[in-house]
Amino acid sequence: MTAATDPVPTLVRGRVVTPSRVLGDGVVVVEQGVVTWVGRTENLPDGWGPAPEPAGTVLPGLVDLHCHGGGGASFPDATDAATVHRAVVEHRRHGTTSLVASLVTAPRDVLLARTALLADVADAGDLAGIHLEGPFLSAARCGAQNPDDMLTGDPDLVAEVARAARGHLVTMTVAPEVPGVADGGGDADDVLAALVGAGAVPSIGHTDASAEQVEAAVDRGFDLLAAASSTLAVRLTATHLFNGMRPLHHRDPGPIAACLAAGARGELVVELVADGTHLADGTVRTVFDVVGADAIALVTDAMAAAGMPDGDYRLGPMAVRVAEGVARIVDEEGASGAIAGGVAHLLDVVRQVVAAGIPLVDAVRAGATTPAEVLGRRDIGALVVGRRADILVTDDDLRPVRVMRGGRWLTDD
Repeated sequence: MTAATDPVPTLVRGRVVTPSRVLGDGVVVVEQGVVTWVGRTENLPDGWGPAPEPAGTVLPGLVDLHCHGGGGASFPDATDAATVHRAVVEHRRHGTTSLVASLVTAPRDVLLARTALLADVADAGDLAGIHLEGPFLSAARCGAQNPDDMLTGDPDLVAEVARAARGHLVTMTVAPEVPGVADGGGDADDVLAALVGAGAVPSIGHTDASAEQVEAAVDRGFDLLAAASSTLAVRLTATHLFNGMRPLHHRDPGPIAACLAAGARGELVVELVADGTHLADGTVRTVFDVVGADAIALVTDAMAAAGMPDGDYRLGPMAVRVAEGVARIVDEEGASGAIAGGVAHLLDVVRQVVAAGIPLVDAVRAGATTPAEVLGRRDIGALVVGRRADILVTDDDLRPVRVMRGGRWLTDD
């Protein structure tokens, strides 16, 4: 996939979704790769007219914080940049113009090698960052990850990964109950302190922790972020809330209740894999009601099978079988087990959320604006003057029609 641009201003007309409302007939003006005007068509200044014919529904380019691959390519298994790029392109052509590549728990040497490879692609501008899902996780809540490779908290390993990432490590999933993760105090070194010191955001996930353990970890992480100069983010995240966590119980609220409360207080952003498989629509509606779109990041948790037919795939060391659009781990006897990531694109998730009854403005905020804020990015994630011209044009059913990134229309030459 290549990109094309015109030397003159580009006008995109349609149903425009801004951070606060939907313009039924609006225009976005792009000049030199930047949004320079957004408003109703009737108010378009004379110097830019006439407005073109409506193109469809106009969204900001989407921002996915948690993606393991797509198009048949897996980030945890990639050994060359071409494989990484294949997954990036698969999601980009469906409107995800900013993508964080996620790894899974693996041996130290594998994590460092994969991180360095992803950093090369991030240096080229094709990735928005790197996310490590592990290895400091709960074996009791391992999900589709290998418990044999999970470790106790090791700040030195965090520092090694951060060096390999060369400034592109943006977040790491950790279980706060694991020794060494969140048991430091003051300036004492633990994984939370090491992550924040490296400019990365701690994410609570794959955890069997009590509510009290999560509350303490969030308090410590939030204070560390507030005092840090190495990261622009101000809130922790929760990795795919509900999935890979001790379930919510009225006498044992666990991590879910603690994360929802922290989200409502403005201390944490919850990821939701709202693809119709990982979560019920009613659960998604409840989370939007409780914490609001400003504290929700819609993610795909996609693996190599995104955009591909049913069949057999891999997610790191784990064999995965996709049947009827659901990916599950395959055990040695060939039986299917835990859900092994998603197979959707982020636009599919946004469409599912809207179908569940969430207003389009809120769904787009959770799919673009809030995740951009997690990355500390003020140049992407919304159709706002001065931001990079990342634009997704869809039809009335929120199916992709055309994608612009940095002012350039993507083409399939």
